Amino acid sequence: MQITHRRILNIAIPIVLANITVPLLSLVDTGVVGQIDSPVPIAAVGMGGLILSTTYWFFGFLRMGTTGLASQAFGARDSAEVTAILTRVLLLGGAGGLVIIALQIPLFWLAFHVSPATEAVESQARLYMQIRVLSAPAAIALYGLNGWLIAQERTRSVLLLQLWMNGLNILLDLWFVMGLGWGVQGVAWASFLAEISGLLLGLLLCRDIWRGRDWCNWSRVFDRHLVLRMVNVNRDILLRTLMLQCIFVSFLFVAADFGEVELAATHVLEQFLMVTAFALDGFAFAAETLVGQAIGARSRLGLRQSVLMSSYWAVGVALLLTLAIALFGHWTIELLSKSEEVRQTAVKYLPFLLLMPIFGVGSWMLDGIFIGATQTRDMRNMMAISLLVYGIALICLVPIFDLFGLWTALLISLIARGVTLGMCYPNLEKRMLAQI
Repeated sequence: MQITHRRILNIAIPIVLANITVPLLSLVDTGVVGQIDSPVPIAAVGMGGLILSTTYWFFGFLRMGTTGLASQAFGARDSAEVTAILTRVLLLGGAGGLVIIALQIPLFWLAFHVSPATEAVESQARLYMQIRVLSAPAAIALYGLNGWLIAQERTRSVLLLQLWMNGLNILLDLWFVMGLGWGVQGVAWASFLAEISGLLLGLLLCRDIWRGRDWCNWSRVFDRHLVLRMVNVNRDILLRTLMLQCIFVSFLFVAADFGEVELAATHVLEQFLMVTAFALDGFAFAAETLVGQAIGARSRLGLRQSVLMSSYWAVGVALLLTLAIALFGHWTIELLSKSEEVRQTAVKYLPFLLLMPIFGVGSWMLDGIFIGATQTRDMRNMMAISLLVYGIALICLVPIFDLFGLWTALLISLIARGVTLGMCYPNLEKRMLAQI
């Protein structure tokens, strides 16, 4: 298999563009309910959306696990298994969504117990979630469908799906809330219809699959060995992602202890980290796809080229991000906050964001490489070590250096993720090349 820079960019750029549409939708959701003369709808949509997105996030392993498994089957030219994987993830995603619908009452109770709100906000948030949760099977199945498309380098289809869903959601937001005056319920119905239509469009994009019979070859779809492999891969990714989430959630909780200004400044600086993730995700996805295909095709050259060439681009983009933050960081902070206290605090910690792309690029790219190789046990174990290193740094540095110590601990966790996976990489390559 031939790996070219053009091929890498064809995978990465649509992913970066698709990622950009996500915060735009959140901005419009907030903006339309913000036109209502009360703070309750904004708080309700924000809290309801956070609870549902966090709940759905537990199924995020479907995207990564599917990309690794499907890319290897695609590289091996095993079209029957490629098709069977799609059926499996759609069934698993749909079943996961139905479980969330069935358990919504205890799930919502637990969420408000952990993060209590005023009676008015909780009432509106429950109304929002009771409508939007009905599309949970579609929203979760889309994780697997996107992973399946990425595995075949069909990232333009992923971009099309995101543009359709988020574009429709925005238009319906404006119609239902601004035009019909449905308030919080209008935002919920807009999201419901966008997610349902997104799944239907995704199935349409895969229409060639439904013309054959492999998608309903149930003996293969439910093959014990293949299903068990998918379960093991997804289990490891889920555990790894839970540990990663522990780092970021604890980071925010500790930041909140320093006061409102420090927490607000942290939220402002998180936007820089989000942009970094959006940009580097495209090249990590390229690595997932091409590494998996190389292993499936038993191509030694393809494996090494996939790793090196996608990493070259990621490092280059990381350097550009650092330069952009250095040039435009102060201006962006002034744009995002009107509070002089928040601005000054954010500027004080901006140097950490200059370091994040450079020191974090290794962790992003190695995640993609290990996902493509489906060596998820190493990912899980190295994340456990990184979480431990972060915890030690947190305990040692925060009492002495306050918020500087907190940001340093986060930076150390990124470095630890890259270093630990980097130490595992030689064994990964040795195992993969031995199979080839």
